[in-house]
Amino acid sequence: MIVVVCPGQGSQTPGFLEPWLRDPTFTAGLDEISEACGIDLLRHGTVSDADTIRDTRIAQPLIVAAGLLTLGVLLADGRRERIAGIAGHSVGEITAAAGAGILSAADAVRFVRERGNAMAEAAALEPSGMSAVLGGDEAELLARLDELDLAPANFNGGGQVVVAGSLAALAVLGENPTPRTRVIPLQVAGAFHTRYMQPAVQHLAQVAAQVLPADPSIPIWTNRDGNRVTSGTRFMELLVDQVSSPVRWDLCMRSFAEAGVTGIIEVAPAGALVGLAKRALKGVPSVAIKTPDDLPAAFDLIDQQNLV
Repeated sequence: MIVVVCPGQGSQTPGFLEPWLRDPTFTAGLDEISEACGIDLLRHGTVSDADTIRDTRIAQPLIVAAGLLTLGVLLADGRRERIAGIAGHSVGEITAAAGAGILSAADAVRFVRERGNAMAEAAALEPSGMSAVLGGDEAELLARLDELDLAPANFNGGGQVVVAGSLAALAVLGENPTPRTRVIPLQVAGAFHTRYMQPAVQHLAQVAAQVLPADPSIPIWTNRDGNRVTSGTRFMELLVDQVSSPVRWDLCMRSFAEAGVTGIIEVAPAGALVGLAKRALKGVPSVAIKTPDDLPAAFDLIDQQNLV
């Protein structure tokens, strides 16, 4: 049982698309997506610096474009029929929705463009941010967040929770963390997946109303609670609400384990989700597709699992 996973914001690094541009088909696809979203993704994926590609308006389309193009190669030649399902982390859910057939590639590109813009505008309304909290007791952390009017944004599993809220409250948490935890401020524009993003939810609901989603043709799990979703319309509702609600990647990985996952493949820009899986799904083989050179290992993982 192979599950394909699609990464979220923060997985991009300067120049990560450079190796992919040796393939003219990939380059042509990237040009097409760039034109559709009005952003020069080729430039941002090759020569733009870290600060530039951290911009939410750029980062989200860049990540989804890379994922869509990777999926096109990974799931070709009958391999799509041989995977057990797909899931995405945060903005990666848009990539996953396209991979599952819920969204067309064109609708996925349009939706991520609007999502990036709307979240950037919401983040600009008041100063806010995010920090990763590693280790410690989750119940103690959640109680401390209530005291500081902070919120859990991502439950990533493996003892990692990303928290979000006002910069002042995050600073207090950093200075006085809960026992046995380490707090790492993240370089992001705002408190994503919290009430701070409610203005973006309102806009995205209007965008989603113009989309005609199909029901998924392969299994897909949701960030809301880690469960499978069989209705395309319902998945779109969750995709909109997800912008201001926590990402439960821990529950997604729990569902993978309960379903008997035997392999994880992460599409570009890969690495983060495979890293989490190595802690939460110990012993499960994985492949992070960072460059085209990683594709043969991903193909082999699919082929080997289907020989068992």
